[in-house]
Amino acid sequence: MHHRISTGSPWEPKVGYSRAVVVDNTIYISGTAGKGEDVYAQTRDALSTVEKVLVDSGFALTDVVQSRLVVADFDNWEAAARAHGEIYGDIRPAFSLVHALPFVDPSILVEVEAVAVRTRT
Repeated sequence: MHHRISTGSPWEPKVGYSRAVVVDNTIYISGTAGKGEDVYAQTRDALSTVEKVLVDSGFALTDVVQSRLVVADFDNWEAAARAHGEIYGDIRPAFSLVHALPFVDPSILVEVEAVAVRTRT
């Protein structure tokens, strides 16, 4: 059995996705964009949203086992990776850096995804 988590975004029913899906002790968090003037700020904000989804669902940032950064302009990968490293530096989940362009909204410079496994009950 799985539990879907929604933000109420109009895109969720149109595209057919959920913000996150919890299956047993695993949570899968969809691509999450952040707000900010640049890639670094957007990455930090998106990771803050990911952490909120985790905590609200009974998980912790330290439960993250896989993370993905998707950048619209690969020239900015280092700023996104720096923000990612500041959050996940000691956790060190499996990681992918992907270049995809363009995003649906051109103001979106980066999205983050995560998979976390709760090991405590």
